Amino acid sequence: MSSDPRLILITRPGCHLCDDAKAALDRVVAVTGDRWVEKDVTGDVELERDYGDRLPVVLLDGKEHGYWRVEEDRLLRDLTTPQL
Repeated sequence: MSSDPRLILITRPGCHLCDDAKAALDRVVAVTGDRWVEKDVTGDVELERDYGDRLPVVLLDGKEHGYWRVEEDRLLRDLTTPQL
């Protein structure tokens, strides 16, 4: 089993929606026991190109789960539903 976090939050400094997303992810992982990591687009040309206009972006298992706002109920469901 991998120890890599299932959740990645793509952010940039000074982004108020990013701060809201961090708080939302903290609430979600308090329930699920998962963990999340933050990746800053600053200085990363590829991340900036892919996500720069839509921050914050939540990745779940390497796939885009949502952007701008964290849909906490949906994320909780997706984290706790067994994958087929």
